[in-house]
Amino acid sequence: MAAPTTTGVSIAARLDRMPMTRMHWFAVGVIGLGLFFDAYENFLAGTISAVLSKQFHLGGTELKWLLASAFIGQFLGALVMGRFADRVGRRRAFMINLALYSAFSLIGAFSPNPMFLVVTRFFAGVGIGAEYALADSYLSDLLPKAVRGKYISLAYVVSFLGVPVVGFLARWMTPLHAHVAGHAVDGWRLLFVFGALGSLAVWFVRRGLPESPRWLEAHGRFDEAGAIVDRLEAQAVAAGHRLAEPDAALRPVSFESISILDLFRPPYARRTVMLWVLSALEVFGYYGFGTVAPLVLVAKGYTVQASLLFVALSYIGYPLGAALSLPIVERIERKYLVIGSAGLMAVFGVWFGFAASATQIVVAGFLYTCASNLFSNAYHVYLADSYPTAIRGTAAGAAYSLSKIVTALLPFVLLPLLDSHGGGMVFAVVAVAMVLLMLNVAVLGHRSTGQSADAI
Repeated sequence: MAAPTTTGVSIAARLDRMPMTRMHWFAVGVIGLGLFFDAYENFLAGTISAVLSKQFHLGGTELKWLLASAFIGQFLGALVMGRFADRVGRRRAFMINLALYSAFSLIGAFSPNPMFLVVTRFFAGVGIGAEYALADSYLSDLLPKAVRGKYISLAYVVSFLGVPVVGFLARWMTPLHAHVAGHAVDGWRLLFVFGALGSLAVWFVRRGLPESPRWLEAHGRFDEAGAIVDRLEAQAVAAGHRLAEPDAALRPVSFESISILDLFRPPYARRTVMLWVLSALEVFGYYGFGTVAPLVLVAKGYTVQASLLFVALSYIGYPLGAALSLPIVERIERKYLVIGSAGLMAVFGVWFGFAASATQIVVAGFLYTCASNLFSNAYHVYLADSYPTAIRGTAAGAAYSLSKIVTALLPFVLLPLLDSHGGGMVFAVVAVAMVLLMLNVAVLGHRSTGQSADAI
């Protein structure tokens, strides 16, 4: 049975009335797998930082640059590729950024010295820097409004499996020396190879994704947008669904030529200020843990391998926290979910910083990572909800680029604190950042749950 055709109705209205179809599920799965390697990459250097320090005899300054290099690249990638995606399409930007990451992560596996590794991680960061912004924009474009938050969160559940994977692989592989073509290869190098080859496989699968219909409509490519939505409607009808009447109040979107400065003018100024402050502060809680947790444990007197085991066990909380968001992200207003989960991160972080036993370290770390990914899913959906289709990539990319440059600065802030005052002070600073974040969202934040992505 053919799908009904709808004329004179916007693409957004037709998409928002849709049930989940095969194409929706495919998009969630493929993008989740791409994000898996983004999460893997983001936590890789921090997880094996103690190992790399011993391997290359790194001083404090060299270690800071090694931890910062990928995030400096991600700053540039998020800023440039987000705008590129608004100009030339989400799908094309997706393909370019993942190809760059795959290539330079593989090259980085063969680094002969710290400087070479810093450079390759910078360029790998450029490639993967826009992954979050593009994923959020694309899924927000494609998914129906009633389930948008739930299924973006599901993509992140898939992605955050990458964090415990990197934790346990690091614990298992860093003591090993593999033999390849008669040469001994350090186990940490194979961690980079795994990330490169895995993301390359995702690149080939990702070619099957359609372009965003909302983006096509915004650029006047109505026939192409309509053909994709026709396919979605045909899949829905073939699966036995009855399509509701589209919302006639949703008008077709149009492309806006917008600069970063325009985001600070009406009608976007208030939410842009809120989201930029949110994006700058959230990295203290989210990436602060992955950046310094192994080093905090070594500073507490644990061996490198023991600290890797404790961190790997804590990392299990990342996918579980993301899964916890699934039943509540459409039921609790995203604004309040962001505030509440940030408060939990502050409490559990301070506990982790001052924990005196292995049991307390693992439990506090596990609860911290659960809370941080409940926060992360709410944050990603909230950011994607906050701007219309035509500027979503630019706006989200700008906010993410700010988060990446602050993350790059974290080693220069947190490592001196760790050296001079210990892990307790590090996580006290993280808690202060989380409290400021909560106040920012409470005062300036807007509601977004259950509304059309182009009507908020």
